[in-house]
Amino acid sequence: MANIPLERIRNIGISAHIDSGKTTLTERILFYTGRIHAIHEVRGKDGVGAKMDSMDLEREKGITIQSAATYCVWKGWDNKQEEHNINIIDTPGHVDFTIEVERALRVLDGAILVLDSFKGVQSQSITVDKQMKRYKVPRIAFVNKMDNPGADYDRVAAMLKEKLGHHAVKLQVPIGAEERFQGIVDPIEGKAYYFEGEDGDQVKQVEIPDDLKQLAKERREEIVAKVADVDDKLAEKFLAEEPISNEELKAAIRRATLALKMVPVMCGAAFRNKGVQNLLDGVLAYLPNPTEVENIAHDQANNEAKIVLSSDSNKPFVGLAFKLQKDQYGQLTYFRVYQGKISTGDTIINTSNQMRKERVPRMFRMHSDDREEVKVAQAGDIVAFYGIEASSGETFTDGKLNVTLTSMHVPAAVISLALAPKDRKDEQNFSKALNRFTKEDPTFRVHQDEESAQTIISGMGELHLDIYMERMRREYNCDTVAGKPQVAYREAISQRGDFDYTHKKQTGGSGQFARVAGFVEPLPIDAVETYEFVDDIVGGSIPREFIPACDKGFREAVKKGPQIGFPIVGIRCTINDGKHHDVDSSEQAFKTAALMAFREGFLAAKPLVLEPIMKVEVDAPIEFQGAVQGQVNQRRGVIMDTKSESAEVTVVAEVPLSAMFGYSTDLRSATQGKGNFTMEFSRYAPLPRNEQEEMIKKYKEKMEKEAKDRK
Repeated sequence: MANIPLERIRNIGISAHIDSGKTTLTERILFYTGRIHAIHEVRGKDGVGAKMDSMDLEREKGITIQSAATYCVWKGWDNKQEEHNINIIDTPGHVDFTIEVERALRVLDGAILVLDSFKGVQSQSITVDKQMKRYKVPRIAFVNKMDNPGADYDRVAAMLKEKLGHHAVKLQVPIGAEERFQGIVDPIEGKAYYFEGEDGDQVKQVEIPDDLKQLAKERREEIVAKVADVDDKLAEKFLAEEPISNEELKAAIRRATLALKMVPVMCGAAFRNKGVQNLLDGVLAYLPNPTEVENIAHDQANNEAKIVLSSDSNKPFVGLAFKLQKDQYGQLTYFRVYQGKISTGDTIINTSNQMRKERVPRMFRMHSDDREEVKVAQAGDIVAFYGIEASSGETFTDGKLNVTLTSMHVPAAVISLALAPKDRKDEQNFSKALNRFTKEDPTFRVHQDEESAQTIISGMGELHLDIYMERMRREYNCDTVAGKPQVAYREAISQRGDFDYTHKKQTGGSGQFARVAGFVEPLPIDAVETYEFVDDIVGGSIPREFIPACDKGFREAVKKGPQIGFPIVGIRCTINDGKHHDVDSSEQAFKTAALMAFREGFLAAKPLVLEPIMKVEVDAPIEFQGAVQGQVNQRRGVIMDTKSESAEVTVVAEVPLSAMFGYSTDLRSATQGKGNFTMEFSRYAPLPRNEQEEMIKKYKEKMEKEAKDRK
């Protein structure tokens, strides 16, 4: 690892909408770089399954559940370039496992966004693109499945601009499309490429076919003009009408891609073994090495001041634990090394968790579920440690620096259900499994319901929770019983509500006294935070030392709304008056007064119940269009868009999550098993008035019954 200089390292992720061919593409990359010696398909008949889908569940279902890390060495399709080391993370496409994409993109320097040549930019493509933007990850778009019916490279490139707002530049011309797709023309080099041999491993470079020569010439001119739009250096030569060499053009594409000003678009058919080698050359040419990416840390010894880390192995060590995984040998903690180097036997310090010291017993480079032991890792490397206690997103240093890196964004859970082991004797395994899964996956949450004493698990969707229940059965021999899925509702207000509450209590000794006055109001729709506290107290009506207690009381109140017991969001609490007593006022008195005052203001502010609305994308043969739309309408859905091409229809709709339970079964029966759908959280919206009233009534009855039972 240490033999390859940083300039020749690439850390990349492969992300896409479900079923766009990410894992198939990764399998081909591993084959052409010599990391594996035979190709196995995702849903292959040989029963082996793709190398990167190492879990039995992944192989059975034909989907990626966990991101998998690997690495390979590439020297160009003609073996004439210097050795480059490519670390790859293959990520899931299903929105339920979005945290896997989130944590991968957090530690990667570049990415390949895979798109289906027929369907183009789909709902999950939009989500992963947002994640790439969040972490400022430069990307190459790869239009896959060029051999499929309806394949259209130009249309998909246009969608990158329309739907994602990218300055997309097509770097290739496909030779044919659909069943006539044969190879690729590179207009920059002025050559055509065909992929021969049983596995497409023999790349043949030839002259451009006569019927494509004019198009290739026009495409090169188009590339120059489009890149000149976003690169000043190339623009000068372009405007002066000076000749532009291939090297100058490629350097400009690299600069613009790294500056996030453009997205190079390439194409191929991974399943048919075409175009993958050229894509790998594109990764070397246009995606950044670790030294070209700015990584920011926060100095804990200096008020979280920002420090730019340097990919220098001689500087103090800084690394981020980004993924946890347990296997038969113990816990594996995946690390990205950002600065310095680390050797086995070194002691490192967890700066995110009370400066806890950990010794590094063993270190590995991962190749899916295989591992290769290494002694040293340095800046830019991705490795896994055994025997290190950590959680996702924690920062480690060698003790010379006290810094933390920003952690990954963790989306909120949208679905919950009560879960219990079928057999009482499995309780120990049940709790072991929950403990491990919550450590591994920050979107999988567990809590104990105070009133019912049930264990509640929450996650990103039905499939997400189903997978964990199945893993409990297989990995911990623990069968479970699940309650009815529970939607993560929220409470909110629709207008301003004033409060003026006096808390007075007189007991034997000193009493309690606090008056809190002010108002609650809704936060703007685009607000980042869900709660805001404003202190407008003047003249000392509430002494300064009791102001934080008011904030604490409000924070306590928003955890559980008075209407249906769900958290309150989008609210600003302002205090502007109050009263205290020299003897009887205390922090506890003001906290209690704020809690009660909040309830008064909340109920005066026309409260609402909000429900999660999901963006649903349904694909089905066109003859079932009516049935699909009918089902969406029955589930209180609003159809946003319908696209039909050749024999397929895609229906995009917004549907309340509460109406989506059991939809997969209904869709299969309505489309003879040919329809499929994806779903992701879109926003919260007010529940219809009649349903809201029904829900409040049921919650009231439940609370009254529990109060009676307690008596």
